Amino acid sequence: MHHSCVAKKQQDQRADEGRKAVFRIPTTAYLAIGLLTVCVTPIALGEIGGFQWLYVFPLALLVFVARTRTVATREGLHVRTVFGKRDLPWSSLKGLAITNKARVRAVLGDDTQVSLPTVRTRHLPVLALVSEGKIKDPSGVLSDEELSGRKPAAAETAPDAAQESATEPASEPSPEPAEPEPSADAERTGGGNGKPAE
Repeated sequence: MHHSCVAKKQQDQRADEGRKAVFRIPTTAYLAIGLLTVCVTPIALGEIGGFQWLYVFPLALLVFVARTRTVATREGLHVRTVFGKRDLPWSSLKGLAITNKARVRAVLGDDTQVSLPTVRTRHLPVLALVSEGKIKDPSGVLSDEELSGRKPAAAETAPDAAQESATEPASEPSPEPAEPEPSADAERTGGGNGKPAE
């Protein structure tokens, strides 16, 4: 009984925390750091002494990749850089600013801007979703129901709803109903009999 109570508490705690998104440098960066270390080794440990300090570069990059991130939760943004961290509650934000390199900055109430490491414009719908609508999604990918956590009624319906939406005029273009594409599969598999196409 005790284990089920603990599991139930943890599940309730996760539900209370809401959604969470972590934006960090991709882990493939560690491969590049490893390659840099391999490249530096012959020089650092070569016949000419005194070049061991070259290992500072891969080590600095390792710390940079491991620490740099932006975490979005229901409460706000948690920005972590190599030399510090900063918590930005959603209520303290006036909005988001986009730089010419598709980077995103948080604009505070006093118009100061805080860079959000590893967050790009393509992540804006995710930020809107995690903030539960406190930050608007300028791309229009998400509906108000999705932002607030309620599922729209039409999202779970079967093909009947898709056929009805195809016949009714809509203010926005709706996606075509999904139809099987036998031509592409048939060419690869040779049709339904499993024999190669000629």
